[in-house]
Amino acid sequence: MTGPLVIAIDGPAGSGKSTVARLVAERLGVEVLDTGAMYRAITVLAQRAGLDLTEADKVTLVAAEAALEVGDRVRSHGVDLTDALRTDEVNAGVSVVSAHPGVRAVLVAEQRAWIGGRDGAVVEGRDIGTVVWPEARVKVYLTASDAERARRRTEEPGDSVARRDQLDERRATSPLRAAEDAHVLDTTDRAVEDVVAEILGLL
Repeated sequence: MTGPLVIAIDGPAGSGKSTVARLVAERLGVEVLDTGAMYRAITVLAQRAGLDLTEADKVTLVAAEAALEVGDRVRSHGVDLTDALRTDEVNAGVSVVSAHPGVRAVLVAEQRAWIGGRDGAVVEGRDIGTVVWPEARVKVYLTASDAERARRRTEEPGDSVARRDQLDERRATSPLRAAEDAHVLDTTDRAVEDVVAEILGLL
């Protein structure tokens, strides 16, 4: 099989994507990309600019000019945004920002370029297996019960988590859903290491 070894991990908030993706990447010795952090970063920048987040053209311009660097920290033009990514304000606005087709076009192009520049990667988000990199070697869709997902996202009210997931499932562009060939794993009552081992076993 040609091309980089890509593992796509999608799923709703609180399903365990970030933890599982990081551990799978560590086991494989590859980098991990949190695409959700990119949408959150654009939300932070748009809010700091005083924009109405529903103004698609203006928010898309922010995305186009952001020059994001995403790794252990998230930066825009050298400014570290990491600590601002998970505030209540960002939680409330990120689904509005991520629904704009222009924003998604900009960030998906950046995500594809990031993946294409590496021999392997674990990429987590909500549309990796369906839109960003449908040719991924392994596609995984993580899920968990509503109660368990709310419990894991202790920094965010359960109704906020559910609202974001509903908005992302209903958006017209790149909705949150499992790819047809994705392995759907319910993490509700499973140890993280068990989930990681199953994903690695799919290679």
